[in-house]
Amino acid sequence: MMQQKQSPISKMDLWKQWKVDGLLSAKQMLIEQYLPLVDYVVNRLLIGLPRNVSRDDLCSYGMLGLIDAVEKFDYERGLQFETYASWRIRGATIDGLRQGDWVPRSVREKAKRLEDAYQKLEQEYLRSVTDREISAYLQITEKEFQQMLQEISITTVSSFDDPIKDEDAETRLSLLIDEKAKNPEYKVNEYYLKESLAKAIEKLTEKERTVVSLFYYEELSLSEIAEVMSLSPSRISQLHSKAILRLRGSLARWKNQLLQD
Repeated sequence: MMQQKQSPISKMDLWKQWKVDGLLSAKQMLIEQYLPLVDYVVNRLLIGLPRNVSRDDLCSYGMLGLIDAVEKFDYERGLQFETYASWRIRGATIDGLRQGDWVPRSVREKAKRLEDAYQKLEQEYLRSVTDREISAYLQITEKEFQQMLQEISITTVSSFDDPIKDEDAETRLSLLIDEKAKNPEYKVNEYYLKESLAKAIEKLTEKERTVVSLFYYEELSLSEIAEVMSLSPSRISQLHSKAILRLRGSLARWKNQLLQD
């Protein structure tokens, strides 16, 4: 007589076995089932990073994020674990990169110089400034400006995943996701930050808005976006960098206004 196959344990049963019964075997099975999330997040973060950044190192950081997510996730809230875990994996990976100081100081200085230029000029002109205006302000040629954008692209791929405060796990982009109710002061600040970010996105050029939308919301890679928009990957990288620099400037202005109030 043939032996009946045991039906696979559902993910909900695994969560109950881990969270309610404390079965470590259930925790291990959950980690194994969600391992592809680590590969997915790491592959996206690798885009534009220097070749000396080790994929294995990123996967190790990401694994720590996945384990942390499995330990802290509340399955009874009805939220999607994949979304929650992706933030944790991404955050752990970026923390690992930051500790490894993977961006040369000279590149960080160029990124800050460009960010300050965008912030000052767009606050002065109250519109999106052109490449020519930025180049003139920095006293460099447009060709040198394009080269700077290419060099700093490694600092902008993950910038929305950076924490708002160094000691805080909350990121800028996480403010676009509904959370549990916050205190009134926090909610007011959150509202104005969202409004500021929305207005800043509206001021991006059409191509920059498209890149931001496809990268952060549709979750396409820069290579995939290049195919969609019929542009080179390097051009997409430049558009992404300019968009992020403009948005950083807007968020910096919002922060300055907040501190002055």
